[in-house]
Amino acid sequence: MTEMTAPADLIKDSTIETFAADVMETSKEVPVIVDFWATWCGPCKTLGPMLEKAVTELGGKVKMVKVDVDKNQMLAQQLRIQSMPTVMAFIAGQPVDGFVGAVPETEIKAFLTRVVEGAEQAGLGGKQEMDIPSVLAAADEAFNAGEVATAAQVYTQISSVAEEGSDDHATALAGLARCHLAAGNETEAQDTINLIPEAKHSLPVVASLIAAQALSADTADTSELQSLAQAASDPNNMEARYEYAGGLIGAGQMQEGADILLDMIARDREWNEEAAREKLVTLFDALGPTHEITLKTRRKLSSLLFS
Repeated sequence: MTEMTAPADLIKDSTIETFAADVMETSKEVPVIVDFWATWCGPCKTLGPMLEKAVTELGGKVKMVKVDVDKNQMLAQQLRIQSMPTVMAFIAGQPVDGFVGAVPETEIKAFLTRVVEGAEQAGLGGKQEMDIPSVLAAADEAFNAGEVATAAQVYTQISSVAEEGSDDHATALAGLARCHLAAGNETEAQDTINLIPEAKHSLPVVASLIAAQALSADTADTSELQSLAQAASDPNNMEARYEYAGGLIGAGQMQEGADILLDMIARDREWNEEAAREKLVTLFDALGPTHEITLKTRRKLSSLLFS
């Protein structure tokens, strides 16, 4: 794979003598982020290349300036830089955002997205088009990495610029609702789902969200699960076994819950209007068609239904 090279003047080193031109003046035309670093700073060696890569991928929507604080101590003092690495964003000559320390790549992308959006709102350089698929991928990556707050922020930004009623808009809202669910904010999740047009409910990401919300309603705490487990130990107590399976799934024990539902179908597939099979279908929708549990359980279900 060929390494992406930064266009000329996109990333540069700066000093106290050139800082005004490199940052204050340039940021009147395009946002500039400044990486304050030091040669002795271990996290700086990790963060710097990640910043450069992310800035390069934006293709000129933002520029980057690097300042060695040991060689520019007076500048660092003037800007009250106390820890390394410190990253600051400038728009129209003013600092508008920033962070301290080495952060994951997903947070870097979210930070740069905020900076670009802020520049657009300030009318800097005209309206820039957001690369929505790429930003959605970054938000998904953050969510999957457990960085729910960062993902929620990016999904919100996408929903604010995507065309209302479009697939991108619905996908961003679905992502935001999933963040609310992950944080235990069921009311906010439902409010966000209500913003998604019914015509978009067939989108895989939206269908998966709605299924996940339905399963979360069965969430039970440890004591409730223990009580349900006792009642469900009787293989003929179908109602208790159904509730126990739902509780396990709601608690994240997907395979264990799915196995109980399969056993119920093997015993009486018609019970309660095929409730066990319907619950499995909802689980498949929530996990997605390629998830290991979906594939494994589908094969077993097909064997039961068509044997």
